Amino acid sequence: MLYAFGFERVGGVVSDLYFVDPSPLPGQETPEHGVRVELRVFERGEPTGSIYAARPISIARPLWRVDLLQDANAAPNTLDRAHHHPHFTGWDPGPRVFVEELSRDPLTWLSRQLADVSGLLKEASISPAEIPASDVHALRTAAPEITDTVHRLLQRVWSGELARPIEGTGPAATSMRASWL
Repeated sequence: MLYAFGFERVGGVVSDLYFVDPSPLPGQETPEHGVRVELRVFERGEPTGSIYAARPISIARPLWRVDLLQDANAAPNTLDRAHHHPHFTGWDPGPRVFVEELSRDPLTWLSRQLADVSGLLKEASISPAEIPASDVHALRTAAPEITDTVHRLLQRVWSGELARPIEGTGPAATSMRASWL
């Protein structure tokens, strides 16, 4: 499932995620699942038909990511693998950064990050000139709605409805990412 919150130039995307990493960190060899949140550049194309034509929309390069993940075999709401990626090189994220508060109180942590977009962008080494002030304000204003969406998705992950392995792959899969993001 994918949710998108688009503004002028930047927006947030949220998706459930099931992940099997072929080269995991020590102690994280089992599959993980949860919810991924990214800030992305959004691009708005021109309609190619009449004034009523659908407008092409691209969700382009990532700026920042948080993964609210846990061992897929663990009890719900453990989030023992929650982390964020404050830096990207092109489309590839930098290393996982673990923050105690992120595992302990992920929604409050996420809400704080989205409320301080300027600080978040500074940590990601992104010039404030790249992001319109209206987007900074819009993200701050939308933070409760984005956080609520993340909470609802986490509930659906923990119930077993979302963030599941790809059908037919079985438990022996050595590499897998089932997600929009």
